[in-house]
Amino acid sequence: MNLHSLKPAEGSVHREGKRVGRGEGSGKGGTAARGHKGAKSRSGYSKKIGFEGGQMPLQRRVPKFGFKNINRKEYRGVGLDQLEALAASGQTDITFEVLVANGIARKNDLVKILANGAVSSKVNVTVHKFTASAKSAIEAAGGTATEI
Repeated sequence: MNLHSLKPAEGSVHREGKRVGRGEGSGKGGTAARGHKGAKSRSGYSKKIGFEGGQMPLQRRVPKFGFKNINRKEYRGVGLDQLEALAASGQTDITFEVLVANGIARKNDLVKILANGAVSSKVNVTVHKFTASAKSAIEAAGGTATEI
């Protein structure tokens, strides 16, 4: 080992590169390696998302269509056959909390009972909405349909 062969351990030195904009003598003065003029040469420049160099961006070239109602309410549909399955397992009072506990609905859902299948057991259902035919089917079986 000689003085001329000494060097730091691999990975211990992190060279940041040459400091720019510190005078002509540094070799990176003047324009500070940013070129002449234009947005990228100026301070405060940041490229906006979707910017394509002045070309009309994709999200403005593509035609728009349709309508999204921001006030729309999404309901999770639960069929009468699912209520019948719960009734068969011993549930006679079916509430929103029971549906969440059984994994039929999630806690932030709005639930609507649909007339899919049939219900023969007497069940008392308390949820957000019912279709007219589902409500009449529950009441015909001797149960009650109550909206929250």
